[in-house]
Amino acid sequence: MNQSETISVGVGAVIFRNQDVLIIKRGKAPFKGEWSIPGGRLEFGERIRDAVIREVREETGVEIELIGLLDVFDAITPDEDLSMPHMVIIDYVAEWTAGEPRPGDDAVEAEFVPIETAIARLSWDVTRQAIRRAIDIRDAIHERP
Repeated sequence: MNQSETISVGVGAVIFRNQDVLIIKRGKAPFKGEWSIPGGRLEFGERIRDAVIREVREETGVEIELIGLLDVFDAITPDEDLSMPHMVIIDYVAEWTAGEPRPGDDAVEAEFVPIETAIARLSWDVTRQAIRRAIDIRDAIHERP
């Protein structure tokens, strides 16, 4: 098996603070300079939920509480120059618990913005849809008796 046949596992989170969502501007490839939700790679031997919390902390300095699984999807890019041509991404919905966003790791910017601002800045339709689904999940959880 060569590098182009490797499947990586990525994790991420749509993080809410009241009616705002946390987004980052990527500082490294892939998608350098584009806005996304915080996330990164699952490390060998690491639990998925722990990886989400770690990646958010490393990229933004923010502490979170995971409230539900958002989705699992494939990011497949035919570009052989990418180090991760096939990634399975596991995203969660989370609530902010502490910390002010500051860029770290491979993020050059990190900030909470109104949901519509986040959706307008994002370059990938899958991420826009993820934020909309995360709103529904969060609302359903908060409506429980």
